[in-house]
Amino acid sequence: MGVSNNITAVLNFIAILASIPIIASGIWLASKPANECINNFRWIVVILGILILLVSLAGFFGAYRNKQVLLALYLCFMAILIVLLLILLVFAFVVTRPDGTYGVPERGYKEYRLDGFSAWLRNHVTSSGSWNKIRACLADSDICTELAQNYITSDQFFNSNISPLQSGCCKPPTACGYNYVSPIVWTNPVNPMADPDCNLWNNDQNQLCYNCNACKGGLLGSLRKEWRRANIILIVAVVVLIWVYLIACSAFKNAQTEDLFRRYKQGWV
Repeated sequence: MGVSNNITAVLNFIAILASIPIIASGIWLASKPANECINNFRWIVVILGILILLVSLAGFFGAYRNKQVLLALYLCFMAILIVLLLILLVFAFVVTRPDGTYGVPERGYKEYRLDGFSAWLRNHVTSSGSWNKIRACLADSDICTELAQNYITSDQFFNSNISPLQSGCCKPPTACGYNYVSPIVWTNPVNPMADPDCNLWNNDQNQLCYNCNACKGGLLGSLRKEWRRANIILIVAVVVLIWVYLIACSAFKNAQTEDLFRRYKQGWV
């Protein structure tokens, strides 16, 4: 096992380590309530992380056993995976850049306007066909019942920092002027015409504000917040992978030169 192959093996071990936070961030994303109800985006990061892990393992084995064909395939597929990860990062950054969040006076939480988020997210996540399934998934979850368990008085609730999904789906918009009974029970709106969502609110625990634009905005707010956090880990991982890949390319060329020189010394050429 030549010096260059030793270096390549070490680099692939680093790549294996770099794949672990990618997989972990993907699992974290998939476990969040917003992503649990959106199957299209749920496992893409996990799949990319697993593919990077498998390719890195193949590169490590190829370097350890001096399998030049396997190393060449490793370099080819790793380049493809790095490009795909970069495309995913850029795409996620672009579609999550617009922010429909706005503050509410005398409230610890924020609320969300659907039209403040990117058109792509609105069209692909909250279109009528997609939303029916997402709404049913949200209604079956415990995101709203948790509020009733955690907060009792109005002061506790109004000063809380609840999640975007809870803010959008579990209560009516503040502008409607509903009177607080519990985090998921509200009565007698003072200004029912302030927002179209005011008339969509229902104290039925299977309805609440799941049909509201505020709920759709809260879902997009959750997606934006979660993907922005995951992107930090993914950016660090892709920088490490690019660094490893460039050095591995150089080591692969050096390994070929070492192999050619060794054959020359043995009189094969």
